[in-house]
Amino acid sequence: MKTLQVSLGDRSYPIYIGPGLLCKTDLFKPHVAGQSIYVVSNTTVAPLYSKKLIQTISRDAKSVHEIILPDGESYKDWATLQKIFDVMLSKGADRKSVIIALGGGVIGDMAGFAAASFMRGIRFIQVPTTLLAQVDSSVGGKTGINHPLGKNMIGAFHQPVAVIADLDTLKTLPPRELSAGLAEVVKHGAIADATFFDWIESHTKELLGCDPNAMSHAVERSCEIKSAVVAADEKESGIRAILNYGHTFGHAIESGLGYGEWLHGEAVGCGMVMAADLSARLGHIPSSDVTRIQELVTALGLPNCAPKLGNQRFFELMQIDKKSEGGEIRYITLEKIGRAKIEMADHAIVSQTLSAYQAS
Repeated sequence: MKTLQVSLGDRSYPIYIGPGLLCKTDLFKPHVAGQSIYVVSNTTVAPLYSKKLIQTISRDAKSVHEIILPDGESYKDWATLQKIFDVMLSKGADRKSVIIALGGGVIGDMAGFAAASFMRGIRFIQVPTTLLAQVDSSVGGKTGINHPLGKNMIGAFHQPVAVIADLDTLKTLPPRELSAGLAEVVKHGAIADATFFDWIESHTKELLGCDPNAMSHAVERSCEIKSAVVAADEKESGIRAILNYGHTFGHAIESGLGYGEWLHGEAVGCGMVMAADLSARLGHIPSSDVTRIQELVTALGLPNCAPKLGNQRFFELMQIDKKSEGGEIRYITLEKIGRAKIEMADHAIVSQTLSAYQAS
């Protein structure tokens, strides 16, 4: 087991990474002992892992309640969030109660937002079961739900007390979900570690085959990179925005198509190619780097061409993005592979990228 630390003063917390962690009583005990626990999962993950987790925590918890939500990005909304509150209030949850998010990014975001909101904030534990959640969404305290006009526009920063990433849960991931998670792995290399990016390029076969050693390294290095960025800028007032590389274009794709049509990682994969193209058009990177990113995204089974939404619609959707300021869209571009920056870009240049990467 590997242990990392997200250093945020009195809000610091550990990230545990390794196989078999769902059965590690000692990892959960400090947070669940004597408390009422609410395990939030979905209809896909709960049948696989909920029983195992509940067995692990039941010996120490005062009580354990299971909340099973429908699966999918399209359910990341107010109505589904309300189901969490309904159960907690009906069961007498209080300020010492603890929520455990057992699932992927949607469950982590929703359970985290419920924890941030319930009685103005209670503790929660992230137990991510998808690659995307393990390498990205479970770390950093971003929680929230979608709005029809924009992804993740309603939420709060609320750090977990621990992230427990059991690598064994990746064995049950469908290939499409695995590829989607690898998009966020690529992102971390592209924005912060050229050597890691090189390693991903040379280990695509192992990653797609869910090789244990390759997965362990991918999750650990991604969490190291994200933890360092979050520690430097917890609430995204500056440098943390680089973690959104590929997301400005990607979120527009998700919103424009309708949530759940493309997986988040698929939209980010395509968005990274588009952001690389924009970086080249702005004179930051050579076209050969765009080709490298596009070829890697393609090799990992991710789309490299956006659906035809139209340039105007893309701009409308990107202006609603959380990174926009005063109606001006901020883009995450690459100065080189391994270093990202935040900048505005000329509308005409962005239009060239949008025209080049939408399906005809």
